Amino acid sequence: MPLSTLNAEQLSAATAPLGHNLIIASAGTGKTSTIVGRIAHLLHTGVEPSKILLLTFTNKAAGEMIARLERFFPKQVVSKIQSGTFHAVCYRWLKEIYPNLALKQPSELKTLFRSLYEKRHFSRMNLPVEPFSATYLYEMYSLYQNASLEGFDIWFLEKYPEHETLMDIYMDITEEFEKEKLEYGFASFNDLLLRMKNHLQISSMPFQEVLVDEYQDTNTLQSALIDALKPRSLFCVGDYDQSIYAFNGANIENIATFSNRYKNAKIFTLKTNYRSTAPILSLANRVIERNERIYPKKLEVGRAGKSHPPKLLVFNDLFEQYQSIAHSIKTTHIPNHDIAVIFRNNSSADGIEASLREVGIPCRRKGGTSFFDTKEIKFLLDVLSLLVNPKDMMAFIHIFEYANSIGSALSKEFFQCFLHFGNGYLMQGVLSPKNHNIPKLNPVKNIQLGLFDDDHEIGSAARFNHMELDKVIYAHPLLKHPKLTQESVRFFKDFYTLISKVVSLKNPAEILRTVIASALYEHSVEILSTQRGRLKSGEIDKEKKKQAKERIMRKANLLLDLSRQYKDLSRFVNAMVLGGNELSEGEGVNLLTVHASKGLEFPEVYVVDLVDGRFPNRKLMGRGGSLEEERRLFYVAVTRAKDRLYLSLAKYDKQKKVEYKPSPFLYEAGLVKGEYEEPAVKQK
Repeated sequence: MPLSTLNAEQLSAATAPLGHNLIIASAGTGKTSTIVGRIAHLLHTGVEPSKILLLTFTNKAAGEMIARLERFFPKQVVSKIQSGTFHAVCYRWLKEIYPNLALKQPSELKTLFRSLYEKRHFSRMNLPVEPFSATYLYEMYSLYQNASLEGFDIWFLEKYPEHETLMDIYMDITEEFEKEKLEYGFASFNDLLLRMKNHLQISSMPFQEVLVDEYQDTNTLQSALIDALKPRSLFCVGDYDQSIYAFNGANIENIATFSNRYKNAKIFTLKTNYRSTAPILSLANRVIERNERIYPKKLEVGRAGKSHPPKLLVFNDLFEQYQSIAHSIKTTHIPNHDIAVIFRNNSSADGIEASLREVGIPCRRKGGTSFFDTKEIKFLLDVLSLLVNPKDMMAFIHIFEYANSIGSALSKEFFQCFLHFGNGYLMQGVLSPKNHNIPKLNPVKNIQLGLFDDDHEIGSAARFNHMELDKVIYAHPLLKHPKLTQESVRFFKDFYTLISKVVSLKNPAEILRTVIASALYEHSVEILSTQRGRLKSGEIDKEKKKQAKERIMRKANLLLDLSRQYKDLSRFVNAMVLGGNELSEGEGVNLLTVHASKGLEFPEVYVVDLVDGRFPNRKLMGRGGSLEEERRLFYVAVTRAKDRLYLSLAKYDKQKKVEYKPSPFLYEAGLVKGEYEEPAVKQK
């Protein structure tokens, strides 16, 4: 049984009485086994499985814990346990309340936000400060939702008091943004938690215990949601030394103040590390103990056998570092998938990836741009999303933004036109319009919003006579729109042709294959490959463009492969939206940002570019980060190693002509002798 495999400290935590329990689980101390043991204990003591909620930070983690439980308990019992990420669980609950709820990715909602921002003509205003861009304002608003329970204006002006004269406009944009999301049934990932928290104020959930994994990564909103659930018992597992998501709103105070916020709280500490060797743990301890100790602890070695001391690798040049590591990996007997190269900055991965490819070593990169966030994949998923939900305005806008001279605001107008032409039905408005009049979209004059003063001047389709269009296209009422250009007419024709082919198809793979082969997708591929083939001089490198096009098509075909296991288009799209970020591409050496490496372990680990400025990242520290958080990142990176740890740095970057000094963490680890000197502050 799960409890029989636990050590004394794990067993003490797993069998704690119901109440508010915090388990400090240091790296490699068996937190997953402890959580599984806890759930087994609850089931053994008569707690109904349906009254147990397990919250994790990846669906994969929840799945692994449930799979372990199924080895010891009947599947029909384990299946009643509610489990998943905060967002996935809230999404499930909210879909039962609001069946038409449509979860949208940040990039999609950013487009909606920008369309509202663009209606404000800041250039016409006499402003004392330069307004923030739509993208930055959106990101600040999203961060606020995670980090604060007070008003956006209060939170924002604490950071940017000089923007007080613009705050009313910023607030107006965010209020209209919220109104539009509700109107179209859209929800962001933050909205899932916010709406569920608000729903719990008038309703309750019957959970006897809520278990929270990676508790140190919870933000203020997630903490408020946990409290709103009002469980009889809490079992929170985390490690303050691995709190590395402050940039994303994670609040270390959640774990630091646990015993103050919950009366009679009990703190348990798992300190026996079964992952790493004694020399690796000794190095990790020497560095992390420089941070303030919130709860007393020190890692202890739980494994015996031969060990190798961590090794410092010093190179003269940056690229020499990458090439040497690639050659070392090529000659090692360790399988590629058991090796990780961990970096603080994504730029480090480019050199490593190129060097590995040069010596014929496959690799997979995680922590940079997700496969599902690349523009070529987003375009395909937007087309599929529109087929699943024809009222998905954001998917439509993303598609039509690829047409020349059409931005997000005009795309939104076209969407509204099609709804008008189809009497509320988009596909009918595209394929067989019933209403042939151009709608009056901006009936109210408003200078501050930049709306049109008068009705649109209706254009004539005759201006497109020379284009030799099909009769059905030429007769379409959209061609009367005064802002339609020749380029956008061609785009509409390709869109019409594709929709007419796929609207009656059911099989996801067949639909996707048709989309990939369409002129519409060919147009988007041409735009993206041209952008990626452009040199700094502005010229197009034909070979670079060709390679970009090949990479785009490889990704498209990978998505096609993923679709073949689905029979229902809606299920496929939902799986890609909710689980896309957890799928990875390829096999080989693991190239990981520190954040992406968290929770993983490898027999052999290289931590690269350990120079002051890059790790710790001084630029991010200057934007609200801290040396303490950078030290926690270093701690996470080195504790991924089980057997061998290599810490690497280069003294010089020939390309940038920059000299580097060793990271302060190498001094703290005792690998670089002497006293560390703080970098001089540049005079302005």
